Amino acid sequence: MAISELDLPTGVLAHSLSNADQQARLLADRVAQALQFAIHADGQASLLVSGGKSPIAFFEYLAQKELDWAQVTISLTDERWVPPEHPDSNEGLVRRHLLQHQAAVAQFVSLYYPAPTLEESAHKAEQVLQVLPKKPDVVVLGMGSDGHTASLFPGSPLLYQALNPECALRCLPMQAPSEPRQRISLTYPFLASAPVQYLAIQGHGKFLALSRALQAYSVQMPVHAFLHHPLEIYWCP
Repeated sequence: MAISELDLPTGVLAHSLSNADQQARLLADRVAQALQFAIHADGQASLLVSGGKSPIAFFEYLAQKELDWAQVTISLTDERWVPPEHPDSNEGLVRRHLLQHQAAVAQFVSLYYPAPTLEESAHKAEQVLQVLPKKPDVVVLGMGSDGHTASLFPGSPLLYQALNPECALRCLPMQAPSEPRQRISLTYPFLASAPVQYLAIQGHGKFLALSRALQAYSVQMPVHAFLHHPLEIYWCP
């Protein structure tokens, strides 16, 4: 089983790695190179990363790369609506594993803001996200076995809006099928505007999910919307 067996769209590059450590090391190398290129070209760079347990090793390798991290702004593709000290917080994960070592001086833009409702918190996040460039430089996505990426979940009430290429918002409140259900996700047009996009997945289950996503509609498996150039996929068993 290898990614090369899949009928990927033209321009989508795919890499099959032998294990999770090799995947994390190679992805950290590629992200660091892309950030360095952006810093050299524009004097600054922006990076959007996904949460969950899978990226921890990637974060720790990336944090040790020698870059002008003071010129890098980091944010998330999505966030659970919980404070950073909560064990489910993606921000907390990034602060513990990425904003360390060399990367400790990078700027971080949070997606979580206390508010009476999730919708009000997402509105605040939308305002704060305006500090990011119109197009992020590098996006690192993950994928669930249901085909969700970021917090773009099948069946979420605002999924159609979030996937609409004409959506002018950078983030929207979303609903997940599992706890914590309340999420904030960046939208498809903002994520897909990045010139460098990576999708990191692990395990045979995710391989099969990706195979299904290639044949699905985006509302059925939202990762489908991202399966086009300039995406690069990094998979390991």
